[in-house]
Amino acid sequence: MPELPEVETTLRGLKPWLLGTTITKVEVRQPALRWPVVGNLSDLLDGEVIMSISRRAKYLLMDLQRGSLLIHLGMSGSLRLLSANEGWRKHDHIEMVLHTGKRIRYHDPRRFGSWSWTANDHHQLANLGPEPLSTQFNGDHLYRLARGRKVPVKNFIMLSTIVVGVGNIYASESLFRAGIRPDRSAGRISLQRYQALAHQIKAVLAKAIEQGGTTLRDFVDSDGEPGYFKQQLQVYGRHGQRCFACKATLKIQRLGQRSTVFCSRCQT
Repeated sequence: MPELPEVETTLRGLKPWLLGTTITKVEVRQPALRWPVVGNLSDLLDGEVIMSISRRAKYLLMDLQRGSLLIHLGMSGSLRLLSANEGWRKHDHIEMVLHTGKRIRYHDPRRFGSWSWTANDHHQLANLGPEPLSTQFNGDHLYRLARGRKVPVKNFIMLSTIVVGVGNIYASESLFRAGIRPDRSAGRISLQRYQALAHQIKAVLAKAIEQGGTTLRDFVDSDGEPGYFKQQLQVYGRHGQRCFACKATLKIQRLGQRSTVFCSRCQT
């Protein structure tokens, strides 16, 4: 699914075109997403000014005058910025028209994303951990919350209550760079190693954002172009191939119902 760098890339691409604009029309052709789109979304958004747009975890948050809109791209969703009334493609579900003539089109083949409006707080944002690129996230934070936990460290850092936005790809890559086996118990990792892991999580995500996202078949950025940087991946999707560092064959195992590729020599 689109992970934090893909969502951040989408945010940075759309923000200059959306900020301060007025919504003149919203068309919902398929309301049956992960959470059903409210039936009167067009009426709620008509005439609203987009006061700010930001990202929290993997959500895009648009603050409007009378409420806010929370967008999640789900497993296969994307947002495209259109300059004209282009024809609707299969799996295009929602369109937002701005007073500038620009249009935001939401495309989602699997329909596991969401468009949620509220005049209050979004329940989806409650109980989330810190942003991984923030100063609140560090090795001390991971070490403290890991005490007594037997869950594999890869599963641990993917919990949104621990830190947001570290999905399967970036968890695997960060653990490789930190030299930590993904199946090691979270509670058996030292503070020093957690400090190294937090550093690598920040570095991997920052690099991915700089490159424009990772190799997700369904992801396109706000200009409709793939946000790929496949050549940067060290272990994810490379099981059976040679480790770039030590030349050993990369192994694969299932952790939390997800495929996990690692190097048994470099990661201990």
